[in-house]
Amino acid sequence: MIGKRGKKRMEEKDLIISAKRGDQLAFAMLFKNNYPFLVKYLIKITMNPDTAEELAQETMAKCVEKIGLFNGKSKFSSWLISIATNLYIDQKRRSKRERNWKAQEEAFRRMKWHLESRNEEWNDALSALGKLKDEIRIPIVLKHYYGYSYEEIGEMMKISPGTVKSRVHNGIMSAREELKLHGEQESAAAGTRSSR
Repeated sequence: MIGKRGKKRMEEKDLIISAKRGDQLAFAMLFKNNYPFLVKYLIKITMNPDTAEELAQETMAKCVEKIGLFNGKSKFSSWLISIATNLYIDQKRRSKRERNWKAQEEAFRRMKWHLESRNEEWNDALSALGKLKDEIRIPIVLKHYYGYSYEEIGEMMKISPGTVKSRVHNGIMSAREELKLHGEQESAAAGTRSSR
């Protein structure tokens, strides 16, 4: 007896085979099944819902172009994440301009509203993650939100597993420091209000 997950996996496998043959309906089903997941991932790494939507669409277009290269060794969603991650890294390389923190704050506000409007949780951890550089944030999201191994992340980002491990460790330490500072500021603000 095939479980629900096994049946879904079989259906996805059949859709991929059909998509490789040029079946547009199979492509549409693959996109429908994977697009929401992909956008959620991209929101976490870009910290900007508009950029996440654009990259998700670009990823799906690249998928149509490269579906023949999908070998089935990894899950289809992992393959999409790998494409999306590389597209984002390439985009960042092309636009090597300084971060505009005012624009970044505006993006945070939009993202917070975007998540809350979908009844998804926004928390201090996401704020702390948003302050990390992309090359640090992406491995943390892949490791701790999606459960990929250091080796898998290294393959996706084209860096060594040791570099991934180091970036994850250092990024988590930075995020913890940021959360600690945020907590201390809130405590101080609450103390000031209660002493009035």
